[in-house]
Amino acid sequence: MQTLVGGRSRRPRRIAMLSVHTSPLHQPGTGDAGGMNVYIVELAKRLAELNIEVEVFTRAVCSDDAPTVELAPGVLVRHVTAGPYEGLIKEDLPAQLCAFTHGVLRTEAGHRPGHYDLVHSHYWLSGQVGWLAAQRWGVPLVHTMHTMAKVKNAALAEGDSPEPPARVIGETQVVEAADRLIANTAEEAAELALHYAARPDQLAVVHPGVNLDVFRPGDQRGARSRLGLPQDAAVLLFAGRIQPLKAPDVLLRAVAVLLDREPGLRERLVVPIVGGPSGSGLAKPESLHKLAAELGIGDVVRFHPPVGQDRLADWYRAATALVMPSYSESFGLVALEAQACGTPVVAAAVGGLPVAVRDGVTGTLVAGHDPGDWARALKPYATEPGLVRDRGRAAARHAAEFGWGAAAAGTAEVYAGSLGRPAARLTGSRLRLA
Repeated sequence: MQTLVGGRSRRPRRIAMLSVHTSPLHQPGTGDAGGMNVYIVELAKRLAELNIEVEVFTRAVCSDDAPTVELAPGVLVRHVTAGPYEGLIKEDLPAQLCAFTHGVLRTEAGHRPGHYDLVHSHYWLSGQVGWLAAQRWGVPLVHTMHTMAKVKNAALAEGDSPEPPARVIGETQVVEAADRLIANTAEEAAELALHYAARPDQLAVVHPGVNLDVFRPGDQRGARSRLGLPQDAAVLLFAGRIQPLKAPDVLLRAVAVLLDREPGLRERLVVPIVGGPSGSGLAKPESLHKLAAELGIGDVVRFHPPVGQDRLADWYRAATALVMPSYSESFGLVALEAQACGTPVVAAAVGGLPVAVRDGVTGTLVAGHDPGDWARALKPYATEPGLVRDRGRAAARHAAEFGWGAAAAGTAEVYAGSLGRPAARLTGSRLRLA
């Protein structure tokens, strides 16, 4: 495994980037749109700035979707018709992979041979398509997992549904077929090796980035005024998809414990939940509202729909701290975004969050999901302005090290390394899986 991969200096001219189940054009924070959408958008833009053209293939979910949309100069989104436009959830999509693959292959067939130099697939569904497309075109397959079934199943929230065996099988096939696997952290690379037998020569670690033009420190008073928040409030913010995996219920239970221990905080505590239901959370979209009422904290919790990046940056600046009690996170882009705005983060010590958050410096990492432990971790942020100020400044400095330019350069180097060994494409594991 290498953190950045050396090799031939040649970079691809044009790549096919695959995102079957969620479009880079969709609003993060609801449905299946989240950090992966942000990742693809920002990475594609920065790759284009490095003179690597990117064509992103995604499933059309509306009859009004244009066949192609220019996301940015050098970045084209292609909508592929695969199954009905509406009514399909992510779990239904394996049955549509043949149709999606057909759309991808038909697009390439309309160009001269060698139109795409490389395939970069995101998430296992895209990996299944990428495996076949890369083999057909005789080009390398680079894959980014984003999340892994075995890792998620090992840390399920209470009442959440496990990932099905079919996904585990699919991920195993993609790992065996891929030329290179890009992991967000060294821990994720180790999980790929442990759970999916990824080889050291397949693995490369490239940290995701943060858009430092959008997410940057700003005027907290102005942000609170624009969002209708009290100027003297202790604002403990949750931003993300509302589903058991992200554990917003842990935050609510912790707030109930905190207020029971410190009743004087009730007058100034505000807990905004910014996001929409997703995944298994879609089955009970009102469950979090009901939980807040049952816990007797409905007066301090405020629910808000997902927002665009500029508005989200205002939420980060307005917050005293961002809270991420997730059971699993491949990295945690939200944590970087908040820190880039000068806001400390209280996060679960899982996945990539120990890389995104420096414990005791830019925020606090919490082991486990006991509400009492989370209440203890949150209390200093609600009661010690000096600590919030110091950690917020450190957070902004820390996040500044994670620009998307560096992430794109590292990814381009992985591409260059994979192009240096094309002979491996038609031998070994790929033929056994075909």
